[in-house]
Amino acid sequence: MADYAFGKTVSMPFDAAVSRTTEALAAEGFGVLTEIDVAATLKKKLGLERPAYKILGACNPQLASRAIEAEPQIGALLPCNVIVRVDDGGKTIVEFMDPDAVLGLVGRPEIAPIAADVKARLVRVLQAL
Repeated sequence: MADYAFGKTVSMPFDAAVSRTTEALAAEGFGVLTEIDVAATLKKKLGLERPAYKILGACNPQLASRAIEAEPQIGALLPCNVIVRVDDGGKTIVEFMDPDAVLGLVGRPEIAPIAADVKARLVRVLQAL
């Protein structure tokens, strides 16, 4: 796993994983603001066949508001990206942007507790899958 993400292989089909991940995010106060179907876009724009791959742009409004209040430019690092994808072996994987790593780029001490809260919530989402 990369230093900027964490996740796991789940024992469910791709569409079920997208649905279950969205539900688990909602239980932790996150809405999905964007859903990018990367595989469909690559097929349409480049004619490439790729395994299923979606990026969910998840946002917890209360935490985002606190972060933006502390550092207005932090919006460049939002929302939290969540990836649901199928690997070359046909396994479904769910991965999360690591808020400690990404929000740590800001270098402001008041952001650290917000990042820790976001990460704790995302870890609980992962555990619910």
